[in-house]
Amino acid sequence: MRASALLLAALLASGSVAAQTVLDCHIAPGWEQSGAIRQYDSGNLFEYKDGGAEGYLIFGFVRMSTVDCKSGANTLTIDLSEMTDPDAAYGLFAANLDPTSPISQIGMGGQVQAQSATFAKGNFYVEIVEVAADANADDSSTLRSIASTLEVRLPGRVTPPAQLRWFPPDNVAPIRMIPESVLGLRELKHGYVAKYQAGQAFIVLASTPESASLVLKALHEHFPGATPALVGDEAWCSNAPYLGGLCIFRKGRVLAGYSNLPTPQQAATLSAVLAGRIP
Repeated sequence: MRASALLLAALLASGSVAAQTVLDCHIAPGWEQSGAIRQYDSGNLFEYKDGGAEGYLIFGFVRMSTVDCKSGANTLTIDLSEMTDPDAAYGLFAANLDPTSPISQIGMGGQVQAQSATFAKGNFYVEIVEVAADANADDSSTLRSIASTLEVRLPGRVTPPAQLRWFPPDNVAPIRMIPESVLGLRELKHGYVAKYQAGQAFIVLASTPESASLVLKALHEHFPGATPALVGDEAWCSNAPYLGGLCIFRKGRVLAGYSNLPTPQQAATLSAVLAGRIP
């Protein structure tokens, strides 16, 4: 890593210094800072986000720095959230996506709309929201420029989580990260879910193959009528309450499968395809 990137990473770790380094209203012509940069952590985030704070905390929130900028009658608020790791940052980004708008190539992923922009890069999730004098104004070009400039200033990974590439590509909705209780099962944590026109697929990474096997066995206790299946290293399938045709398999330290299909056999067939895409 270059010396400048190392220095910036060190600055980002220091909270207020990080905000002063990255959050600069002058990144777009005509904007000036309004008020001091504000700092929030898990103890006081509720003061700012109120009922929305839990949506940050569940993804591994560390701290947030916020600045307000003004240009005439328009106000721009930039929130810079630091998360525990890049997957958590991407997970928070994906949780707040508008499924009807495209994803932009900003950091690991971004989304730019008429009066807002978001993106994730490295451990960071950035939200830019404009309150314009003209509620119908389209300032997406300015917001895209601001987001792109901030993205350059932030260190960290620019590639989305590798698990996203393992899903069959014909999903009809953005792939979501579920921090707790994937499929409503408390044993499955920090997983990704892709919804399709028929059923949904999921992928969860365990720490080791052994721990993944233990989780698979623990899950089997929820579905005593499940039958073994020849998918991955080990698998079972079931016709499950609320989950329909369900198949869960282990491949190495990966737990994955399909649910909400008409039959367990269909879930097993699609799970075999998914298993073939996992390295």
